[in-house]
Amino acid sequence: MKILAIESSCDETAAAVIKNGSAILSNVINSQVEIHAQYGGVVPEVAARSHIEVMIPVIEQALNDASCSWSDIDAIAVTKGPGLIGSLLIGVLTAKTLAATKNKPLIGVNHIYAHGFAAFLTDNSPQFPFLALTVSGGHTTLSLYQENLSREVLGETLDDAAGEAFDKVAKLLGLPYPGGPAIGKVAESGDANAYKFPVAKLGKDSLDFSFSGLKTAVLRQVQEITGFNPGALDAQNSQKTYHLDEQIVADIAASFQKAVVIALVTNTQKAWLRHNPKSLVVGGGVACNTELRSQMHRVLPEAIFVPPVLCTDNAAMIGALAFQMAQNDIYIKPDELTADSSLEVI
Repeated sequence: MKILAIESSCDETAAAVIKNGSAILSNVINSQVEIHAQYGGVVPEVAARSHIEVMIPVIEQALNDASCSWSDIDAIAVTKGPGLIGSLLIGVLTAKTLAATKNKPLIGVNHIYAHGFAAFLTDNSPQFPFLALTVSGGHTTLSLYQENLSREVLGETLDDAAGEAFDKVAKLLGLPYPGGPAIGKVAESGDANAYKFPVAKLGKDSLDFSFSGLKTAVLRQVQEITGFNPGALDAQNSQKTYHLDEQIVADIAASFQKAVVIALVTNTQKAWLRHNPKSLVVGGGVACNTELRSQMHRVLPEAIFVPPVLCTDNAAMIGALAFQMAQNDIYIKPDELTADSSLEVI
């Protein structure tokens, strides 16, 4: 079975052709990182306009790279949520139109579910039931997936997602967007014990996360060092007007990263021991972080880390989950598919 998958939940326009839920025939990603870097974060209106401009060329390239014509495609899958509503609409409308005009079955996919199912595209496919830590710019969740594709959310962030915290702290430190890779790089030369930043404790039974207090602790540390309030940037130019020594930046980055990793690893280990799943999958953009991978493998060597190219938003993972949905006969009529920015179910 060959599925053409489309992803446009945020700032990546992506299309892929997936065979039997495990083989990547093509995986095309048009990134908007350079566009949004000048703003220090994703601008929804800009993202939506970019999707409009490149969606069809990206799909055509995915078909060409897979050496497929429309007659070879058995179904079309698309991200229906969660995400930025403007971005989602472009992908959903494109998929609905193609499904109707090409007479192909349609599958609407939950983006968060798909991050965990990206592991089926590796040589080490998870077994059901599997635990998934999805950690990205917009989401930080611990979920348990069953063979019938049902999902139980065991824990989630109560405020900022881990990736969002990385972006905001990077901005405080004068590092470029996206913050995750920038902090990970400078942290390599930093002392992770230089500053003792807090790890939120939400009760011994809780598997939830909280990163707002950690982010505030970094802000207070920067204020203490510089005597400047980064939270109240100059009203005229909105630019940072304080300076941090390179080593201080590296030490703060490493200490912040350590606190995030401790929170993620601790809760994942608790969930693993409590629910005894057959597999553990770690995916999402923050799963590219080298320190997270190292510490998670130290505590839970069973962890299956999604390859970096499949950690950030991509259409291949949409196709992987869509195949599983097709096996469970989960399709949708084009006129019934809608974009949902806060989608919670499959």
